[in-house]
Amino acid sequence: MKIIAFGGSNSQHSINKQLAAYAANQFENGEVEVLDLNDFAMPLFSVDLEKEVGQEPKAQEFLKKISQADILVVSLAENNGNYSAAFKNVFDWTSRIEKDVFQHKPMLLLSTSPGPRGGATVLEIARNAFSRYGGEIKASFSLPSFNTNFDVQKGEISNEELRTNLLNLINYNF
Repeated sequence: MKIIAFGGSNSQHSINKQLAAYAANQFENGEVEVLDLNDFAMPLFSVDLEKEVGQEPKAQEFLKKISQADILVVSLAENNGNYSAAFKNVFDWTSRIEKDVFQHKPMLLLSTSPGPRGGATVLEIARNAFSRYGGEIKASFSLPSFNTNFDVQKGEISNEELRTNLLNLINYNF
């Protein structure tokens, strides 16, 4: 079972990428590939630029990675109550090539932030929008207060109750 995971941020120390990697590795018998949005950096999308350059090759690469997945694990960063600009740009370029960006793959949708809401606003936006783009969200989970509830050294959720909640979501839904 191939699991593609990524954090919706271009931060080199993305807490969402860390959460996505952790969650993806909780699936039994999964072959995990963690993508870095920095590998898919593209010019800022515009219809004028699209007319000039056509389909962006990195957007095609991203869609190919998604096509190879049996399960997607996506953890979205929240910037000012919405997607990060890095994720939104990848999404904009890819959706112009393939409307169903997520290609009807089963998805575990996550978010985290340093604050107590754990990216709940962007998680809600994505839950409402992704189904229109081929997202088959099977479960979602928000990790509040990342710095308190995630052990970066061990690469795992340190809060036992939250860890158990996530594992139960994975085991029940996948």
